[in-house]
Amino acid sequence: MRGSGDTGGKKVLTVRGMHCEGCVRAVTRAITGIAPNSVVSVDLATGRVEIESALAPSACSRALREAGYDVAGDPA
Repeated sequence: MRGSGDTGGKKVLTVRGMHCEGCVRAVTRAITGIAPNSVVSVDLATGRVEIESALAPSACSRALREAGYDVAGDPA
């Protein structure tokens, strides 16, 4: 699995639809569920999600969409 033992580069995404700490946990789980060694930082006020991971940006966006969130600038 990609991400195993390698945190790779940082991705910064703008995610819409996050409103509470439960959303923070859901977003974090969406990423760490496919790349357990990822580091995820969420700013609810701005919708900014920073992901330090070997995952491709498209994989991050897809995981967040599957968790029920919209990713700004994502071709969906």
